Amino acid sequence: MNKPLKQPVSVLVVLHDGQNRILLIERAANPGFWQSVTGSIEMGEMPQQTALREVWEETGIRLSEQVLNDWQQTNVYEIYHHWRHRYPEGITHNTEHVFSACIPADTPVCLNPDEHAAYQWLPAEAAAEKVFSPSNRQAILDLHKHR
Repeated sequence: MNKPLKQPVSVLVVLHDGQNRILLIERAANPGFWQSVTGSIEMGEMPQQTALREVWEETGIRLSEQVLNDWQQTNVYEIYHHWRHRYPEGITHNTEHVFSACIPADTPVCLNPDEHAAYQWLPAEAAAEKVFSPSNRQAILDLHKHR
């Protein structure tokens, strides 16, 4: 069965411990591709609902709405060519809503093995260097502005 096509609207959620450390997860299908929590908005969802759902699905961490910090910021970027088949024909750009949440570093992480292979906590500067997405890199570097 084919997966439904994605909407070109997504969320990025930077999880941090309040001590300058960022939780990164590695994509299972793309070893070496590290990122914060990301995901596409599903039909009928608001960005905040998507952010909470994606954190739960990707890390097993259930955030409350009060912990989620909506930056009221969007990034528009070109979708990589090798991922465009996931979107309706002719879609070339995605709008990403940015969020963050402060969680204790000892919060249990339970990855979805279909999506992610590993996780690690890194100092913000190292995490910014490790992520493959320019918008994720910038969000990590800007985190101090949104606490």
